[in-house]
Amino acid sequence: MNYKMCVPCLLGLEGPIADELKKLSIPDVAAENGRVYFSGSDAELARANICLRIGERVLIEMGTFEAKSFDALFEGTKALPWESIIPAEGAFPVKGYSLNSHLFSVSDCQKIIKKAIVERLKSVYHIDWFRESGGLYQIQFSIMKDRVSLCIDASGDGLHKRGYRPAHNAAPLKETMAAAMVTLSRYRGRDDFCDPFCGSGTIPIEAALIAKNRAPGLGRSFTAQSWPGIPRRVWEDEREAARAREFHGEYRIIGSDIDPRSVAIARENAQRAGVDDVVHFEVADALRFDRKTERGVIVTNPPYGERILEKQEAETLYRGFGRALSDCPNWQLYLLSSHTEFERCFGRTADKKRKLYNGMIKCDLYMYYK
Repeated sequence: MNYKMCVPCLLGLEGPIADELKKLSIPDVAAENGRVYFSGSDAELARANICLRIGERVLIEMGTFEAKSFDALFEGTKALPWESIIPAEGAFPVKGYSLNSHLFSVSDCQKIIKKAIVERLKSVYHIDWFRESGGLYQIQFSIMKDRVSLCIDASGDGLHKRGYRPAHNAAPLKETMAAAMVTLSRYRGRDDFCDPFCGSGTIPIEAALIAKNRAPGLGRSFTAQSWPGIPRRVWEDEREAARAREFHGEYRIIGSDIDPRSVAIARENAQRAGVDDVVHFEVADALRFDRKTERGVIVTNPPYGERILEKQEAETLYRGFGRALSDCPNWQLYLLSSHTEFERCFGRTADKKRKLYNGMIKCDLYMYYK
């Protein structure tokens, strides 16, 4: 079966996700604000779930239409071919959101969409009551400026849940954002790599997965795996193909943090991720950074001064790290911060900045090339 699919993402990451999909030989890739679209069969659906590093999840788009009234929402929903994916025993709860639209009550929209799908399936399966005792087919709707998009979630848990980080310290960075930062740094395993504010180790672990070209979803399951319409062999074949694409080499990846407890958690996470053989973690003060390299990349997410440190303490931290790094040549730096005065505190203007969102926090990725 062929699907139109989309990957929702944080603003600013549409381009890297589109590049990922193209490298996976997935057709019809098109980036829009907050979403990247593509098409494909069961194989492409499985491949995207298993291999995507940066996207939030994989959705099957059932259809889009305009609706300014509940009647229009009902009829537009009922007209879509839900039976092509949802079997008679499938469970299909509904959730979503509405922005800048005539239909602003989310709970009412949920009820109307649910009722319309039930009526559609009644006419196809000729039954009056759906027990919903089978696999999960989570319906997601979005209504923006009266434009309705209806999707079925094929991932389940967000793709950032790789399975290696059940434990973490305060203010963690999502795995998908960490992978995006490493991807934007263009690190591929050849250079030295360091995160001097590593916390629970997410950035160095994602760097190791990228260096090894290991698919981040190999060790987890996805909702669509339980769908009877997709043969199990499709998932097995895509996992085998992903393993065949892995690299095996020597990598110099270091994560350090001043907090011994965070370093201990980072080591545990690296072990769960299967990269503890290529990532080295140690307790160290970033303000005394003195690592030498012929060519290296620092990718890091120091405290912003919003949740953990007070603003003045964060500025002191940036100032001290800037001084330490000024004595260590040959490191490129990619640093994520929401602090508007970062460059002034750090002591240098970035060669380039890229706006990103860490959750709901608007940030800049400051890039220093020399």
